Amino acid sequence: MRTRVKICCIASPEEAALAEAHGADALGLVGAMPSGPGVVDDATIARIAAEVPPPVATFLLTSECSADSIARHVAGTGTTAVQIVSHIPPDESARLAALLPVTRRVQVIHVEDEAALDLIEAYAPHVHAFLLDSGRPSLAVPELGGTGRVHDWAVSADFVRRSPRPVFLAGGLTPDNVGQAIRMVRPYGLDLCSALRPEGRLDAGRLEAFMAAVRAADAARSV
Repeated sequence: MRTRVKICCIASPEEAALAEAHGADALGLVGAMPSGPGVVDDATIARIAAEVPPPVATFLLTSECSADSIARHVAGTGTTAVQIVSHIPPDESARLAALLPVTRRVQVIHVEDEAALDLIEAYAPHVHAFLLDSGRPSLAVPELGGTGRVHDWAVSADFVRRSPRPVFLAGGLTPDNVGQAIRMVRPYGLDLCSALRPEGRLDAGRLEAFMAAVRAADAARSV
């Protein structure tokens, strides 16, 4: 099984092209957030999304919390997928499925403890995939991604085993630890941002090293 890779915090068509050239399966485009890196305006997101060729997917990261506002955000940017970074009410997730039946819908689960496992049943009927991250949505200024922190991979591995939907893993991934992450968690895909942007820009060398580490880990799994 090949582990998919989503490169997040894409800020320009040039960064999108760089990620595509290194084999990225999906690109993350970050809309307005209460905190965290990589935010770009909706016009830039729409411009990048329009230029990305299939089969590369474009993910809009939205902090909107209602089905109507999320659907409007997607309509205004033209991405092929939407990544919902807040733990929205499950009934809103169900409404969003009716509003956006074609758009791929990915629910972020912030893994603070084993309570994350309780959210599988609530969201799985309404989404196409999950993404496990290390945010803290309950803070006064919510952290909804881009923390660069590793969470408890034992919980994430249990989540993957229980989930009926594909699961992406995010949070503190680097070329040095991604092999362990793949072996331990066995996610469908990986997602990262800050480790590839040492000076606020996508770094080709770090991107190449990460993709090589993923390929090596996948090769080791197939032996």
